[in-house]
Amino acid sequence: VVLLLSLLGVAAAGKLLVVPVDGSHWLSMREVLDVLGQKGHEVVVVAPEVTMRIKPSKNFVMKKYSVPYTQEELKKEFQAFFHFSFEQGSFLERFVKAYQGIKRITDFGVASCGHLLQNKELIRYLEESKFDALLTDPVVLCGAILAQHLSIPAVYFLRGIPCGLDFQATQCPKPPSYVPRGFTQLTDSMSFLQRVKNLLHDIPDLFLCDFAFEPYSKLASEFLQQDVTVQDLLRQASVWLMRSEFVLEYPRPLMPNIIPIGGINCAHK
Repeated sequence: VVLLLSLLGVAAAGKLLVVPVDGSHWLSMREVLDVLGQKGHEVVVVAPEVTMRIKPSKNFVMKKYSVPYTQEELKKEFQAFFHFSFEQGSFLERFVKAYQGIKRITDFGVASCGHLLQNKELIRYLEESKFDALLTDPVVLCGAILAQHLSIPAVYFLRGIPCGLDFQATQCPKPPSYVPRGFTQLTDSMSFLQRVKNLLHDIPDLFLCDFAFEPYSKLASEFLQQDVTVQDLLRQASVWLMRSEFVLEYPRPLMPNIIPIGGINCAHK
């Protein structure tokens, strides 16, 4: 009986590959990984050598890869990006600054992802490790590319994706008459003019997301040696773990593989 129980314990543990996103995204995910490691699951985190927040832990194995930028360059860019977020100005001024800031941050993410995919030794290790699943935040699509390459289920752990790409990938309805867009300060009860404003708010997002995510499509197509779109990468997720809290935001439609897990943004006491 003891032998059988021990075998069941081994069978229950899984082997999880994690491709995280730096900053506050990582702080939320790390708490989950610590619990998984404590429960006996084998967790392997793949991260760049230069990061803001991603640090080793006794609860998981960390595999690092080189990147073409320094710690000082990364810190400077993140600080500049967050600084403009609090600046005042006209819509056009804020749009231009957002465009410039997101493009610079995207360049860092794409460069990091490219170096990961070109690291043949690390990719060979991942191929030979036979992971059961991959956990990633799809706001950076490098993890999604690896999940498709390794042919393993992808679990997305996220707060949201700009421009409503998560709605498109999961085919969730998002009518502008009822679902207020981010930063509009509208509610789900809108007048006709407010609905028009809500609809127009989607237009700038089309320009912002095109250059922010399309470079990953090019990377994926070259690495996987087939034509791959951003929607293809997002659509492959088996489960979406959404850090949404409907007490703080307006309810939205959910598909069966979308699981709201609340706002995991702080360490529990």
